[in-house]
Amino acid sequence: MVEARQTKLAIVGAGAVGTAVAYSSLIRGVARTVALLDINKAKVTAEVLDLSHGLEFIPRADIIGDDDVAVCAGADVVVFTAGAKQKPGQSRLELAEATIGLTKKILPGLLEVAPDAIYVMVTNPVDIVTYAALKFSGLPRNQLFGSGTVLDSSRLRFLLSQYTGVAPQNVHAYIAGEHGDSEIPLWESATIGAVPLLEWQALPGYPPLDEEARRSIHHDVVHAAYQIIEGKGATNYAIGLAATRIVEAILKDEHRILPVSTVAQGFAGLDDVCLSLPAVVGRTGCGRRLDVKLSDEERAGLLASAQTLRDMQSRFGL
Repeated sequence: MVEARQTKLAIVGAGAVGTAVAYSSLIRGVARTVALLDINKAKVTAEVLDLSHGLEFIPRADIIGDDDVAVCAGADVVVFTAGAKQKPGQSRLELAEATIGLTKKILPGLLEVAPDAIYVMVTNPVDIVTYAALKFSGLPRNQLFGSGTVLDSSRLRFLLSQYTGVAPQNVHAYIAGEHGDSEIPLWESATIGAVPLLEWQALPGYPPLDEEARRSIHHDVVHAAYQIIEGKGATNYAIGLAATRIVEAILKDEHRILPVSTVAQGFAGLDDVCLSLPAVVGRTGCGRRLDVKLSDEERAGLLASAQTLRDMQSRFGL
């Protein structure tokens, strides 16, 4: 009997998001080994111990952690969550400078011990950090990309499911562009079941999904993180699940369509920034970007989102 290939997930940062990724990855049985790296050795040791005490209740796995980058050696996937904590009222883009510096400092050691890993950047502002990491690392865009608007798209689907009375799994809609204030919903290509979203007829007891409703839903998606941060200080559970979903798509070579963030080569006006569009994600990382049908308004919004990111990149000399 041939033993299944062992897989290893390394997570950089044992804060609220990093530990949420570790926790959800262990529960879903995504990798045989989950490794946590953090500069705070006492914190990472305690997190590993706490998670280890629950290993009886999940698919077979090992959880390890250290403040030495060697703990990430041989990883198949590296999820980068280390960065400054977002404060109430603070935009994602305002976090950029310190996080870019941290990324530049940590990446070389990671590349030395895990040169063949697929790198998934989660730290905010994720699009700027991803662009910087591509520059610093020299990795191809399929091997290093950002979590992008995978979480935002999940928020959109949740809100649409609440509004229409249909399960989130049957809502197929994406947020594109920046993971932040300039992001846009792709209404033109969205469907509920097999029905185009713009042609959806409300179920009994539910309001019509008209332009005003769509505008309200878009507003709530954009401001969701601010509301959560105001109440509990950080978003962690949903982004932990979103990052785990990306890792699962990679390790299981699922060829799953996910709106991850990378350089949109071949798209006019978008080829010098990292932003999100639906793409095929599998064992080689981020593959082909889909040629999604866009309305004129959506195309304009995507270009405006790209300009927002381009302005921020130039501010930091990227």
